[in-house]
Amino acid sequence: MSERISPLAGHPATEIAPVDVPRLIDAYYRIKPDVANPAQRVAFGTSGHRGVSFDGSFNEDHVLAITQAICQYRQERGIDGPLFLGIDTHALSGPAFQSALEVLAANEVTVMIAKGGEYTPTPAVSHAILTYNRGRAAHLADGIVVSPSHNPPDSGGFKYNPPNGGPADTDVTRWIETAANGMLENRLREVQRLPLQQARRASTTREHDFLGQYVEDLRNVIDFDVIRGRCLRLGVDPLGGAGVHYWPRIAEVHRIDLQAVNQCVDATFQFMTLDWDGRVRMDPSSPHAMRSLIGLKDKFDVAFACDTDHDRHGIVTPSAGLLPANHYLAVCVDYLFRNRPGWQPRAAVGKTMVSSSMIDRIAADLGRELFEVPVGFKWFADGLFKGELGFGGEESAGSSFLRRDGTVWTTDKDGIVAGLLAAEMLARTGQDPGQRYQALTQRHGTPFTGRMDAPASGAQKQKLAKMSPAQLTITQLAGEPIRAILDRSPNGGLLGGIKVVADNGWFAARPSGTENIYKIYAESFKSEQHLQALFDEAQRVVDATIS
Repeated sequence: MSERISPLAGHPATEIAPVDVPRLIDAYYRIKPDVANPAQRVAFGTSGHRGVSFDGSFNEDHVLAITQAICQYRQERGIDGPLFLGIDTHALSGPAFQSALEVLAANEVTVMIAKGGEYTPTPAVSHAILTYNRGRAAHLADGIVVSPSHNPPDSGGFKYNPPNGGPADTDVTRWIETAANGMLENRLREVQRLPLQQARRASTTREHDFLGQYVEDLRNVIDFDVIRGRCLRLGVDPLGGAGVHYWPRIAEVHRIDLQAVNQCVDATFQFMTLDWDGRVRMDPSSPHAMRSLIGLKDKFDVAFACDTDHDRHGIVTPSAGLLPANHYLAVCVDYLFRNRPGWQPRAAVGKTMVSSSMIDRIAADLGRELFEVPVGFKWFADGLFKGELGFGGEESAGSSFLRRDGTVWTTDKDGIVAGLLAAEMLARTGQDPGQRYQALTQRHGTPFTGRMDAPASGAQKQKLAKMSPAQLTITQLAGEPIRAILDRSPNGGLLGGIKVVADNGWFAARPSGTENIYKIYAESFKSEQHLQALFDEAQRVVDATIS
């Protein structure tokens, strides 16, 4: 529910100038970050360090420093198994992969890189870590994913996954961030590095069949027998991402009718349609970026897409078009906990604080505990690892769930299994996810959900991040008594903002990590008008508090 929709939203990306890839890569090597500038320091957000080489926020020095810091972290924590290294299709991912490999080889870390130079989805890296570590108590593996996720073509990203296979928690990323910035300040004197060809030939650099092992093991998380039994016509758009070669192999190995509608890999991503702000962004939850696949909705029984590192999903059905992310999370929870008899009876439902309250109602109906956390998939990693969470999902279209026998599958987001689950769901129930969501609204009510952005300076964003319930004196929200004002989740994790809850609606406000805005999430179980009233009141209350 952004207020700044571009007139170019949904138009072909060819209507704007593409990123200049040679110049982008030149800037990666040429520009040296100014450590005195906070915007050019290493900064781990909810999904690693991200930036753009043109503005000095994602350059070779960042990658060298972060990788050396990871080597030192591994040594300090006694992590001496192999490190699984994966990349996506962004232009900066290849150079960053090479820089990282030079440092890892110099530090004599055993590095597992994809067989044949294949791209590697985030869930395949998590799966590889967990598969290697199964049954081990020592010499554990970990991993690095070189990807800025769904971000624009000029972006770069670098993320560390410790031995639990999921995104590193705040304590780990703070350690790595501090060490890496210290190296930048010291002009990389601590960084060990080999020439690229020597690093590739090192005895510690080895190939791993990420694709083959992940695809073969999928049968243990998705019921392909029921999909084949219904002879479904399935479509997928990899959005030019790291899973582009995974989908044909999935169709072949599991003998399903799955058509990849676009197998193009192009670092400019000119085959996309433009996102809400007129920029190229591979976001499978955006109706603007997903316009091409939405246009094919009647060609398939169900279709799906993933972002560039394949950790997020978008589901397209004949009944509903592109299903909003919150709707599909709710459908997944209801379906999985009714159709996974191998899961522990006490396995809980995981959701973020800004995800739909429809999930709360479904969890209560199922008799399952709700595990509600701040923003960030890292909060779900341990629960999924132990099998204590059956499902973990966040409002930005990221989720993962257990194997059919109740053991861990991935502890990072997995857009591939989320898409395939939509096919299993339709095959078993005869209803596509859009139809199943409508049935849920008849039972639990219809939520009206949205998000909008509001301007905020850097100082105002800091105030919002530290806002406490005591600062808000309001007693009513859009005409209803306030039931709770929260700055942390039930598990004790800080939201980094504020959430206000009434009986039939709520809002949450958090500062953006990359722009001078704050984000307002809101949901009403009354009407669109009530939702707008929640947005209006949220902005008024927050602005008054942070001004």
